[in-house]
Order: sequence, then C-alpha cells, then structure tokens
Amino acid sequence: MNREPVILCSACLLGVACRHDGKSKVYKKVLDLASEEILIPICPEQLGGLPTPRNTSEIRGGKVVTEKGVDVTGKFEEGAKQVLALAELFGCSEVILKQRSPSCGSGKIYDGTFSGIIVEGDGVTAKLLKENGISVKTEEDL
Repeated sequence: MNREPVILCSACLLGVACRHDGKSKVYKKVLDLASEEILIPICPEQLGGLPTPRNTSEIRGGKVVTEKGVDVTGKFEEGAKQVLALAELFGCSEVILKQRSPSCGSGKIYDGTFSGIIVEGDGVTAKLLKENGISVKTEEDL
C-alpha cells in the first residue's frame, strides 16, 4: 500500500500549548508547510510523562535537569523512545523539531546554566532520531 509520506513535527511549532511554560511557539513557515505536507504533532516531553506546564530543563553533564536541580533524564529518554517509535510506525525519514530544546534541539542547545547561553549539541530526541538515520530539521532550517 502506497501512502503519502508524513513528517513528525514539534507540536509547539504548530500552535499546541505544550511547552514548559504552557505556551506554544507557532512558526509561520511550519504552518505553511502543514498546508502542503502531512505533519504529525509530537511533544517528546509530554510523551515521556512530563506535565505541562513544567519546570524549565537543560542538559548539563549528560543529564537533563530542571532549573531546581531535579534529574528528569529518564522522562526525556522515554519521550525520545516514543517519538522514535512513531517515526518508525509512520515510516518517517524526516522530522521538524524546535531548536535549542533539551529534547528537540539539533546542533544548538542551552548550556545547562539556565543563563541563555547556547552551545553546540543535540537534544535527547534529536540525538536518538539521528542515531537511527532520521533526518532532523528545525524551524530555522525551513
């Protein structure tokens, strides 16, 4: 059976209020793409069992920690596994993820000091998808 290709996309970029602050981060180019392609909204943090809103998290020393110092790495890893399972289920070869997120950042993430400093690196979900041969784009690549 032939079916149209689908792309997983960070739900916040499509207007779903699922970010850590309970808001969305609508990106017009992503919305425009949704009129041409089938985009399936995903939120790795929610899929990993984290609530919305939730404490801000960043990657520090290979762990994902909240600004209060709570280790939430396991939740981020579970969310990444769920996104990978969806990508495999739908035969996705490409995803669009929110840049700089500790889950979704691709090539750029915050440095773990909660001071707004950006460093090279991948979020937990972006890293797992790349390791499994899935192309990761961000809203900045569109």
